[in-house]
Amino acid sequence: MKTLGIAFLLLVALAACQTPQPAVTSVPGHGAVAIEVIPNPIVATPVSGKTYDFPFEVVVRETGGRPTTVQRVTANVVLNGGLSLARESWDAERIRSMGYNTTLAANSEVRYRFSPRKEVPDDRLFGGVSAELTVEATDDTGTATSATTVVTVRR
Repeated sequence: MKTLGIAFLLLVALAACQTPQPAVTSVPGHGAVAIEVIPNPIVATPVSGKTYDFPFEVVVRETGGRPTTVQRVTANVVLNGGLSLARESWDAERIRSMGYNTTLAANSEVRYRFSPRKEVPDDRLFGGVSAELTVEATDDTGTATSATTVVTVRR
């Protein structure tokens, strides 16, 4: 039993060390994006019962000096340790259908407001949940770029 407890603690410690860190992927001389999530942490708003809205805004900044088009925004909600609890993705068509522009001029920014509605079966999950948000884009030459950030989620 003691060995099982130690193994569990080691597993938790290893998982904590593997939390995704903010990252940007770009090619020098091409378009690049950086993102910010507001608010951070994302605050779950109760709707009814175990259903919550998770309102947040993603600010996408073009930082490479070239016109860029957002292709996709993805939110992956994970429990500490990396277990995926939920994933939602908005492609360019869906973003435009929400009334937002997906094209950024060089060195400009756009803001997208999202509010996914999800059921949370156990309120204890709020104590160890984070969301990894990724924006994928291409510049005017078709070169891909992306940015990822991790935010916490609380009730």
